Amino acid sequence: MAATARHYDTILSPVITEKTTLLSEQNKVVFKVAADASKDEIAAAVEELFKVKVTKVNTLVAKGKTKRFRGIVGRRTDVKKAIVTLAEGQSIDITTGL
Repeated sequence: MAATARHYDTILSPVITEKTTLLSEQNKVVFKVAADASKDEIAAAVEELFKVKVTKVNTLVAKGKTKRFRGIVGRRTDVKKAIVTLAEGQSIDITTGL
């Protein structure tokens, strides 16, 4: 099965932080994903785009912070993240891109 446009729309970007770098030692990769993406869709997209076997997907929604700009109160958008656990012995080099 070829990668479809929906696969590219599901996985928005990798999350690269100190925490996610530590998670990579446990065969886990973190991605920003579309807000309406299900766990099955995320797993299918990662498997198709990166040619790896996904064993588990955990999702979370980070609520947007309230910020002020010139006295006007605004709110950042909510961000959905997916922590994808890969099968033993598999890895994704997220620094190279797609």
